[in-house]
Amino acid sequence: MNPVLLCEKPAQARTYSECFEHKKHKDFIEIKPCEIFPHGAKVVWAIGHLAELAPPDKYKDEWKSWSLDTLPMIPENLNFKYVVSSQKKSHFKSVAAHLKDSDLIIICTDPAAEGEAIARSIINLSGCSKKPLKRFWCSSMTPSAIKKAFANLKDAEPFEALFHQARARAYSDWIIGINSSRLYSLMINQKIKEKSSGPTEVYPTGRIQTPLLFLINHREEEISNFKPESFWEIYGEFNSKNGHYKGKLQIEKDNRFKDKNVAKATLQSLNGKTPIVNNLETKQHKNRAPKLHNLSSLQTKINKLYKISPSKTLEITQSLYEQAFVSYPRSEYTYLPEDEAQQLPSILNKLAELEPYKNLVRQKNKEDITTDKHFVDGEKVGDHFAIIITDKIPELAKLSKEQQLVYDEIAKSTIAPFYDDYIYNQTTIITGVGEHNFKSTGKQIVNTGWKKIWHKENDKSEEKEEEQKLPLVNEGEKVVLTRASIKEGVTKPPKPYTEGQLINLMRTAGSVRNTNVDLEDISQEELSKYGSLGTEATRSGTIDGLIKRKYIKVNKNIVEVTPKGKILMVAVKNTILSSAELTAKWEMYLQKIGEGQKKWQPFVEQSQVLIKKLIDNAMANSKNWNLDHLINEIQVQDHIGKCPNCGKGIVDKKAFYGCTGYKEGCKFTLPKEILGKKISEANIKRLLEKRKSGVIKGLKGKKNPFDAHLVIKDPKEGKLEFEFPPKKATAKTK
Repeated sequence: MNPVLLCEKPAQARTYSECFEHKKHKDFIEIKPCEIFPHGAKVVWAIGHLAELAPPDKYKDEWKSWSLDTLPMIPENLNFKYVVSSQKKSHFKSVAAHLKDSDLIIICTDPAAEGEAIARSIINLSGCSKKPLKRFWCSSMTPSAIKKAFANLKDAEPFEALFHQARARAYSDWIIGINSSRLYSLMINQKIKEKSSGPTEVYPTGRIQTPLLFLINHREEEISNFKPESFWEIYGEFNSKNGHYKGKLQIEKDNRFKDKNVAKATLQSLNGKTPIVNNLETKQHKNRAPKLHNLSSLQTKINKLYKISPSKTLEITQSLYEQAFVSYPRSEYTYLPEDEAQQLPSILNKLAELEPYKNLVRQKNKEDITTDKHFVDGEKVGDHFAIIITDKIPELAKLSKEQQLVYDEIAKSTIAPFYDDYIYNQTTIITGVGEHNFKSTGKQIVNTGWKKIWHKENDKSEEKEEEQKLPLVNEGEKVVLTRASIKEGVTKPPKPYTEGQLINLMRTAGSVRNTNVDLEDISQEELSKYGSLGTEATRSGTIDGLIKRKYIKVNKNIVEVTPKGKILMVAVKNTILSSAELTAKWEMYLQKIGEGQKKWQPFVEQSQVLIKKLIDNAMANSKNWNLDHLINEIQVQDHIGKCPNCGKGIVDKKAFYGCTGYKEGCKFTLPKEILGKKISEANIKRLLEKRKSGVIKGLKGKKNPFDAHLVIKDPKEGKLEFEFPPKKATAKTK
């Protein structure tokens, strides 16, 4: 037997090879004969997607140029082609040669749909689809787990459904993404040209990213359209024989008065009335430790605590996984199977060797959680399980600061299930004053439990949640109303989304948009009601795509739609691309393809129908797109400064900086480079504003380099001259 292990990336190939005696060669790693591989094996690797879907011009020459006349572009009989980029061709030839020489291919790419697609596309393009296949499937990168998985390889056939899922997604995204991107780019630019002389832009669209952008834009519209309303609340202060307490007057809706006069009249009606304790109730509340993390909850928590972007969190967690410090990161599950849970006590004993976790592990209340269904349930995991630490414990000093933060959160979430519940008693006093009731609440902590693990974070939250200490009172007891007052407030608009909240927004496809709802606690069963946008592995990439395409920008972790993004939203309004709910249904169908319950062809065929509807809709409705104000916003946004000649905007023309008033005859321009030195945009802005740049160092003169300011000599055409800074005085030598 001559097996070849096909990995997804070089780091993965090295990690697997290092579990065995091996030798590195130029383009593969040789595993020496051993118990698992009696005749040895070869390890080869992809570099991500070696084989990718071909662009339109690989199908028809006329598809190379962007034209409405060529839409829709759909490969005949859905016969999609794959190509290898010129930069990766030599590596692909090497991998293909090793695959052809083998008599068994072991697929070792990431254990998920995209990993399966990467491997299968390479195998198919190499002409090796008929060779025997096995599947390596492992959620941990520890040597013991890797060896165990290689000793128990799975039949590859059941995993083909994951390839079909990835293929259906890729084909559909090609059909809808490429066609709609050309459609809206051409039509939007046509509308812009009618109003502006600015440069044309591409307006990429997609089955996932555009509905997400629509949800973000919808929140911004809610905020901009929000009209604040005043309200009034009544508070009372009471003295009992055992102490003082406060309460809030209760009325039917929100305990708020919308009419100040009604509030005043209610306040007056309290005069002369004797307050009585009508009801006293104490309930004990028990809060379980948070569920173990999946990728979405981890990304959301890290963004909330440290404002680290979701994509960066994934990158960090992936790096920890590749070093075998944590389990597989792209998991959607928050449970462990029993056999994994059984390993946790020994893992925590090793973790206790690290100073930050020594006391936390020693103070845990339980030794075993295998029977706790809140954390351990084999029926609620799939091919992966929750993200936990492994038995390979890192040297924290060798991790980057961000790696330490992410590892710390995963470590603490792994310890927390071994702690008791957070228990508190909540006492409620209802004090009647005439026909009105005041409600007072107080909290007494019985057992801090798992909350002591995140004590620093909880200290802050406790301050916000702090409730008064209530005195001991009895039902029927008469108390004294010492003071009653009206407090005025104003309703607040919804808050803009943070990057972390976008992850949860995608998890529920926007069906739960209230930021007060704790989306982290929504179960997989509940999610099945909503569907989702994208997958655990793709959501952060979708957010990054919107940023890269300049549809959104993130300022201090707050997400904002740009004028370019708003223009696209006007164009796609009331189409399939604005429907998060429809996209969520597609995602649910794709999931069923991956589970082998649905065929992939109908999904792709439906994409053909939808893109034709989209084209017809745009053609019919484009005349109603009102883009004028947004076009003006884009122009102002792109202006680097004002033209000193005519006062219009200066923009980046790629080769130089030029005036937007050139059609009216303004010839003002500025170069991007002078005497071998690039002029920064900051210096151009200063030059336009003050007519003089900062000192530019290292200008290449005829003999020697020199430093100088740039000064605008002629505002009509932008002619420049040098102004030399004063020489620094030097101390005289004695």
